[in-house]
Amino acid sequence: MDDKQLVTQILKGNEKALRYFYDKYQPRLLTFITNKIANEKDAEEILQDSLLAALEALRDFSFRSSLFTYICSIANHKVIDFYRRRKIKAIVFSKIPDVEPLISTLFGPEKLLDEALLKQKIKQTFRNITPRYSKILKLKYVYGYTVSEIARKLSISFKSAESQLFRARQEFALAYLI
Repeated sequence: MDDKQLVTQILKGNEKALRYFYDKYQPRLLTFITNKIANEKDAEEILQDSLLAALEALRDFSFRSSLFTYICSIANHKVIDFYRRRKIKAIVFSKIPDVEPLISTLFGPEKLLDEALLKQKIKQTFRNITPRYSKILKLKYVYGYTVSEIARKLSISFKSAESQLFRARQEFALAYLI
């Protein structure tokens, strides 16, 4: 079955064509992704996201390339998104002198809108979490305080500071996804 027949059959709801699509492209696409993503679980997740996105986008496939090339293009965007999310997480949850200057290095000049949206999203996330958690995260990740210094500054025990920092990270992560 050629690409055009396969796409036509999938769009008609043919389950055999869908199974054929998966059996044909899943192994090759996994190899493509694992060449870019070392972690097997992450690669598998990106694979599934890519295959679903490819199926959703089949109506837009114009046959100017092979179907596999089209699917790889979608997968490549998923890989980029994966690394972008990882970079954002590393910035937010690592020792940094200031969030703003580092965000500008995430994207090239052509991505200024993404950068502005990211800054806005981070600021909004800080506003959406409890003030106590916002303060402890800023002390740790913006100002570089150690857990001991945070405990002293907030007049709490070291263990309490550790616990609050852990819960603050969780709340930030959840609020960021909303």
